[in-house]
Amino acid sequence: MNPENSTDLEAPANPDNSAARNAAQNLPDEESAIIPGRFWTLPVICLVTTSFVLGANEFIMMGILPDIAQGLHISQVLVGNLVSIFAAVYAVACPLVAAFSARFQRKRIYLAMVSVFLIGNALSGFAPNYAVLALSRMIVALVAGGLVAVDMTFAPQVAESSKRTRFMAWVFSGFSLASVFGVPAGTWLAQTSGWRWAFHSITLLTIALLLVDIAVLPASKSTSAVGILRQFLLFSDLRIVLGCACVIFGAAATYVFYTYITPVLTQFAGVAQARVSLVLILFGVMALFSNLYSGVLARRGTIEQPLGRMWSFYAVQVLTLVLLSAACWWALRSSSVLVHGSVFVLVMALGFLIYLQNSPSQICYVDSALQTHPGSLNLSNSLNSMSFNTGIALGAAVSGVVYDHVGLTALGAFGAIFAFLAALSSLALLQIGRSMRASR
Repeated sequence: MNPENSTDLEAPANPDNSAARNAAQNLPDEESAIIPGRFWTLPVICLVTTSFVLGANEFIMMGILPDIAQGLHISQVLVGNLVSIFAAVYAVACPLVAAFSARFQRKRIYLAMVSVFLIGNALSGFAPNYAVLALSRMIVALVAGGLVAVDMTFAPQVAESSKRTRFMAWVFSGFSLASVFGVPAGTWLAQTSGWRWAFHSITLLTIALLLVDIAVLPASKSTSAVGILRQFLLFSDLRIVLGCACVIFGAAATYVFYTYITPVLTQFAGVAQARVSLVLILFGVMALFSNLYSGVLARRGTIEQPLGRMWSFYAVQVLTLVLLSAACWWALRSSSVLVHGSVFVLVMALGFLIYLQNSPSQICYVDSALQTHPGSLNLSNSLNSMSFNTGIALGAAVSGVVYDHVGLTALGAFGAIFAFLAALSSLALLQIGRSMRASR
């Protein structure tokens, strides 16, 4: 979401939602850390940094996958399965933790979850074998999604009303910044000092972050008195279900190949192992632009419309993945710089497509909740993370099977199948929205 354009998203998606939105964003009797006229305060920096360390921890596996495999003397496919394990636990735990956390004082539950994240990440750095590493990834996954949702709910206490959407945009962008800086830095550390230092560096940053969080984050009351099970009535809204399907299939399409981006770059794009970290920086820059342009796409209508109109971008993703598969197959049979260069260009194009659905999906989830289930706002804030990680788990699991039985060249073709399903879900969402408007 582009911070410069974020104020365009402040208007309620539906006039009937304005009262609910205002009630949700202005909670009484809570500490405020807002400094009039300033956006970048210490609490805002801390909360954006939280999404950065979460993103660095989650995405680092793609950059250091070969190093872990070599260090633990296991196959790359087995290490790749950790991506699926992490994402599956994340996807299941995310909505449950988000709904559960709404009943507790925001700062306390936030600090508790950061502490659990710290323990899990530190354990990853010291893991003596695959089993302990898998356990550590599951510990982190249990709280990561809930942390993002709670992070978002600090908006009324740390940002002025006109800047709250900008705050949410920067929380999302923390993950993109992790792709730009965190993953390449972790890859470089793995290549120069060993893969464990990729996790150790995140541990040190998290310790510093936790200490500052304790000092500067404002206290608050619980954000919802609605029971946990009642919050899940949100899924009775078909727009929510189809919106989740769009993100799940869109993310799966990308992660079928992204899980093995390092071997794809070295084997088909002609990138030397020593330069992989630099290429990942470029990929991260494309992902950052993707997140920023996502904010522009979110202005193309209200509620489900922005995500419904994403079908054309999913269609482009289908074409790009098919071309990637063909280019990888050709690269095995040719030493042409043009062929290897085409693989590189297609990978960068997929980097730009990776996060385009973020802001449109968030608009769909939150505005649908405000319209039909305002007591489920905490849960709605977690749905993008839940859906994206479900897609990661699905894509990574499929990519492992494809890599084992067909080969890396087929990853793009299987990813295209998921992108096609995302396009169909997007069109169905658009049609459901039209039907609901016509029936009012």
